[in-house]
Amino acid sequence: MRKSDVPEPSDTPARPLTILLGCDTFAPDVNGAARFAERLAAGLVERGHTVHVIAPSRTIFKTGEWDELHEGVRLRMHRLFSLRWYPHPWLRYMMPWTIRRNTARILDEVKPDAVHFQSHFVVGRGLSVTAPERGIRVIATNHTMPQNMIEHTQVPRFLQPLLVKWAWWDEGKILKRADAVTTPTRRAADYLEDATGIRGVHAIGNGVRVDDYTPRWDGRGNRIVFVGRLTNEKRLEVLFRAVAQLPASLDWQLEIVGDGEQRHHLDRLAQQLGIAERVVFPGLVSDEELKAAYTRADVLAMPSTAELQSIVTMEAMSSGLPVVAADAMALPHLVHDGENGYLFRPDDIEDLAAKLERLLTLPDAEFTGMKRASLRLIQAHDIERTLTTFECLYRGEPVVDPVTEYDSDEEDSGHVAEGR
Repeated sequence: MRKSDVPEPSDTPARPLTILLGCDTFAPDVNGAARFAERLAAGLVERGHTVHVIAPSRTIFKTGEWDELHEGVRLRMHRLFSLRWYPHPWLRYMMPWTIRRNTARILDEVKPDAVHFQSHFVVGRGLSVTAPERGIRVIATNHTMPQNMIEHTQVPRFLQPLLVKWAWWDEGKILKRADAVTTPTRRAADYLEDATGIRGVHAIGNGVRVDDYTPRWDGRGNRIVFVGRLTNEKRLEVLFRAVAQLPASLDWQLEIVGDGEQRHHLDRLAQQLGIAERVVFPGLVSDEELKAAYTRADVLAMPSTAELQSIVTMEAMSSGLPVVAADAMALPHLVHDGENGYLFRPDDIEDLAAKLERLLTLPDAEFTGMKRASLRLIQAHDIERTLTTFECLYRGEPVVDPVTEYDSDEEDSGHVAEGR
């Protein structure tokens, strides 16, 4: 369906809403789901809505209700008692056996117009029962794939396929209780529908504030940047072995922004490959430092094969960066091969090295054209469209899924659907 054939969500002023977000991970956690929830909450408050957030406590000693500053606005937080999930480097979990009681108490106190949970693990499981019991509209967003969580369970490899199958069944059971289900891209929505049997999943991008990022037009180097958690699912070993194949004459540098359990392994790998002097590990950085890292870079490398959208790629595109990314999951929706970067065969070290070398050796005019293409393509993912779409879902109004892919002639592939 062409963009001109479907109505845009209404801009008519409406009564401000009270929204309760349920999050199993939230800032200061550093991951896509936490980042999305924080931006969504802040954006809704800026539009005049009241937002409450249920999230895990940061320590076992401080729980309760208070205001926190996020993205420049104050959010009302309900931090529930949580413990560290020690197979994972930072994840905390709330107590499953108390979640219904806690969500019921918070719902009765807040009396929200709509509930929006960001995962089905604990808080979504509770809200999916207690909110419908009170006649409250429920929206569910899926940010995860069970396959990505397996490595943190310590389950023997021969049992992992059975665990994945059960996990998809369990996730589908929870999500089916919601009035509407969303996920960041059309490909992720199709995957979720196939895995769970749910129909009508909305593809709604996580959204990024494009104007918050600063492209660099003066000067050009060969600085490659990766941003994200340093975990196995990000396939960083593939990236390290690929850059080690780049010609020394390119005088390249690789900046790895983030932290995780693979940090020490990657340090050792850089030494073994003889590239340690070209690799920089700034670790976890502030928002301003992250934006500066994007601005000084020349290309983003994203070797991960399990991105449901990749906020990092969206931020890099907002900074005018061409991207070299794995041709997997949602990344082809953002990276259009030969237009704003290149796609490489997943886990193919030689192909990644070739695509990086091709991009870094492009003539200036073609390279600048790719930078401009990233800025043009990212406009469809601006957070304002995301906020408008979720407002419609919260009210039960028909919505147009924001653009998540383009055809070759750049027509909108979104579709109109009733909020279930």
